[in-house]
Formats: sequence, C-alpha cells, structure tokens
Amino acid sequence: MVYLDEFLLIALAHFFAVASPGPDFAIVLKQSIQQGRANALWTSFGVGLAILLHVSYCLLGVAVLLTQSPNVFMALKYLAGAYLAYIGVQALRAAKPATAQQETTSQSVAAESSWIAFRRGFLTNALNPKATLFFMSLFTLVISQSTPLIIQAGYGLYMAVATWLWFSFLSLVLSKPSVRGFFQKSGHWFDRGIGVILIALAIRIVV
Repeated sequence: MVYLDEFLLIALAHFFAVASPGPDFAIVLKQSIQQGRANALWTSFGVGLAILLHVSYCLLGVAVLLTQSPNVFMALKYLAGAYLAYIGVQALRAAKPATAQQETTSQSVAAESSWIAFRRGFLTNALNPKATLFFMSLFTLVISQSTPLIIQAGYGLYMAVATWLWFSFLSLVLSKPSVRGFFQKSGHWFDRGIGVILIALAIRIVV
C-alpha cells in the first residue's frame, strides 16, 4: 500500500503509452489481417515479452548509460528505423493476386511460423526508441530511487502482462472473420497501406 500511488501513476502512464498508435499497433494489425488470430497472438506475446527487456536494462542502470551516450541511442534509433522500413518495403511489394485460387495458394505459402510471428513482435518493440524513452523516463523520473528493486520489478512485470493482454485483445478483435474480410477486400492495397505506415513510422523514429 505504501507504493500504491506510485503504481497507479505508472499504470496510467503505461495505459496511454500502450494505447497510442505506433509500431506495435501497426505490426499487430498487419499480422491479424494477413496471418490470422493465432499468428497475431504470438506477435502480441513477443511485444509483451520485449517489455521485460526494457525493464531489465532500466533495473541494471543501462538507462542512465543511454541517456548519457547520445551515440548509442542514435544507433538504436537507426537500427529500429531500418527494421521497420524493411518490413514496410516487404508489405509494399505485395502483388495483386490473379485469381482466387492463386490468392489461396499464396496465402498458404506465405503463412508464418509461430516463432517468426513472436520474433517480429519482440523485435518491433525491443527496437522501438519510443519504448526506450518511455521506460527511461519512468525509471529515472517517476519511480523513486528509494523504491526497492523487487517492487520496481513488480511494476515491470505488470506492464509486460498488461501490454500482452492489450495486444492480445486487439488481435482477437482484428482477426474476426468480418474484420479480416473487410480489410482483405482491398487485398494488396491494404498491404501497401500498412507498408507506407511502417515506412512513415521508421522515418519519424529516425528524424
């Protein structure tokens, strides 16, 4: 109860951060529409688990190093931008299927494994400088230095689970047949639209 106020402040800040549109939302949307529910849920799990990576380096004091090393942080930004741009270019190259039979065949060939889906979500969040800045701010400005590490780790575990549940909920909603059908009517145009969004996010991250 001593740390209840601190926890509520963190939970509120985290809610607005995770609910705001960004690379995580874009990749979960893409996976839900293109690959389906199971794939999107694995991607959401990857996003949630990546939160623990941010929490870990904050607890170890690496966040302080990042704030004092602009070159390291810039390298992270360029790496994240390159990764998002790579995914975006792949989406832009989506071709219009000639027939319904070819479309079905193409989708079956392009189906991703659970590991690839998980890795895609994990890397998208782990390399996101927005997430890095958010957690650095929390652990250096919001969370008191006197708060025990076990309590801080508990905050991190909560944010990881909350992130996973939020994007899993989005996956369940966005992968409904009616929702997928609506987006898939546009087929390759939807893929290209997501590609443009991902490339725009990459540029925004870098600049």
